[in-house]
Amino acid sequence: MNKGQPSSGAANRAIWGSFLLGMLALAWVATAAVNLSPAETRRIGHKIWQNECNGTLAGLTSWNEGENFASLGIGHFIWYPRGARGPFEESFPKFVRFAATRGLTLPQVLRGPEDCPWNSRAEFSRASQSPPMKELRQFLAGSIDLQAEFLVQRLQEALPKMLANAEPSQRAHLQAQFDRVSGSAMGCYALVDYVNFKGEGVLATERYAGQGWGLLQVLQEMSQENSGREAVKSFAESAKKVLTRRVRNSPPERNESRWLPGWLNRINTYVQS
Repeated sequence: MNKGQPSSGAANRAIWGSFLLGMLALAWVATAAVNLSPAETRRIGHKIWQNECNGTLAGLTSWNEGENFASLGIGHFIWYPRGARGPFEESFPKFVRFAATRGLTLPQVLRGPEDCPWNSRAEFSRASQSPPMKELRQFLAGSIDLQAEFLVQRLQEALPKMLANAEPSQRAHLQAQFDRVSGSAMGCYALVDYVNFKGEGVLATERYAGQGWGLLQVLQEMSQENSGREAVKSFAESAKKVLTRRVRNSPPERNESRWLPGWLNRINTYVQS
């Protein structure tokens, strides 16, 4: 062994220690980056409820045409039936587990298997006024504030995921842009809404032509180093660019251009007073 060089065991311990410190640092940053009061969290939740469901109770239980999953709650959390999966991350079972840990009494339909019990949009629509659906809708209407907390928690967990999936050379840029946008109440709303709306951008299945459309990609596309309201404007501009690119890359049979005007209008709410 050369003098002054650590043994392989010591070197491995040093590498492992550095890795653990790095992961702890990432987790701390993600938690510290979003600091919202209960009132601010509630306001963000109601804005997202308006975006997804027009603020209606009926919109809390829906199944969009052309999709193979139900969309539930203020964030239209995805819920797949048994045997059905797709490229988009399923989030409703995660909310159900989150609600259970908070001591909420779950409706009967949520006490069994995690799969959506309705197997198609037609079946879901036929059950719209059934007792199980009414009980589910009542549960969702009574847990609006908790759903808002769940949305904010998702954002807090998104940052370490994005940093872990980014090239090392990009991490400082991503961290800086995240911090700039999250430095205002409107910026926090934009981040929480977008990550619920289009995901973190880390899943390989959420790509068209190799390009994603999640929060990671929006932060990557930001080039300006603004703060406050200007940072939110830069975020909105980047989001529009990323979503327009998604539609351009999307399979023609999905006809995603029909959704783009609504998506861009939603992004405009990020910079409205």
